[in-house]
Amino acid sequence: MGTFDKPCSCKRPTQCQHPYFIRYRDAGGHQREESGFRTQDDAKDRLVALYAQKSKTPASKAELIRHYGQMRFENFVGDYVGRQRRLSYGTVYEYEHLARNHLIPELGSRRVETFTPLVVENFLTTMDRLGTPDPTQFKVFVLLKTLLLDAHRKGAIEGHPLEDVDAPQYEAERAVVPTKEQVIAIKAAAASDRFSMFVDMMAGCGLRNGEALALNVNNIVADDVYRVTEQVHYRTKKLEKLKHRKPGEFREVPLPRSIRESIERFAEKHGTTEDGYLLQGTRGKHMNHGTINAIWYRKLPGKNVYIPRGMTIYGNRHFFASNCLAHNIPITDVADWMGHKSIEVTFRIYRHLMPASIGRAAKLLDRGLHDLAA
Repeated sequence: MGTFDKPCSCKRPTQCQHPYFIRYRDAGGHQREESGFRTQDDAKDRLVALYAQKSKTPASKAELIRHYGQMRFENFVGDYVGRQRRLSYGTVYEYEHLARNHLIPELGSRRVETFTPLVVENFLTTMDRLGTPDPTQFKVFVLLKTLLLDAHRKGAIEGHPLEDVDAPQYEAERAVVPTKEQVIAIKAAAASDRFSMFVDMMAGCGLRNGEALALNVNNIVADDVYRVTEQVHYRTKKLEKLKHRKPGEFREVPLPRSIRESIERFAEKHGTTEDGYLLQGTRGKHMNHGTINAIWYRKLPGKNVYIPRGMTIYGNRHFFASNCLAHNIPITDVADWMGHKSIEVTFRIYRHLMPASIGRAAKLLDRGLHDLAA
């Protein structure tokens, strides 16, 4: 069941003030120690409780604890990712990238059962010392937390591996939103009909990069409605399901008249594929992210055009959100049209773009209170 003793060399250990410690084997077969017991009875009671807990552990679970506890962390990462059936291709790629470049070099050879809060804190300190950027530190910690909590739930790590750990803090920078005039100037400087059409779908309908690349005339389901059904994935360069959606699911977004007419002009001038796609690639069926990046990062910097500091291609989508909120469209609708997983995401990114409402609310409330306060 286990043993108890005192670490001192007193002549009468049963009467000295030093605390007792106990040794026992857990359900995974590993020797453990606990200390701080004032009396023999306290130590015995703890051993009895541990033995009862161990006796109730099924043999299959004990084997699972041994299996994962002795596994090296590098292998556990691969095991965890392989067990996740709902992860998208992009998420799996990011997990593998973060693990390969940050977790495995420092922690890969460590056995899972040896992780403690001190190990995690030392790892975070190492990232600080190496100058790892704050956003990357945050992502790495989130992945490490996910992995260790999974191991903890399986019993491979006995104590909570993140107890009292000071997690990295990261506050995303505010979205840089271009003006309408700046968007027009960027389109003109690019001198590319395909790039202009791509920007129109992002700035006019709020589509993500890959969704805009998958522009299809057959998705115009009404004069003022565009149905977003798929995206061109930035890694595979093939059509994939939408982000945060199951295969076959879609969302519908407003289609302004000017954007619809832009689509019609483009289709008349350049045509479409047999199945209705407009933005065709020079080599593949679809224009891909590499072509857009080449225009944005190589072609535009050499042109006489002003691009706001910190603006990325995604800024065109931010313009859509800003335009909606500036015209008092409810943020709940904006979140739905942009395909965000939750309204909290929309609120966190675009809260600063919402028009001030306190003054407007005071005027509206005054209409109903004027007679009351008279």
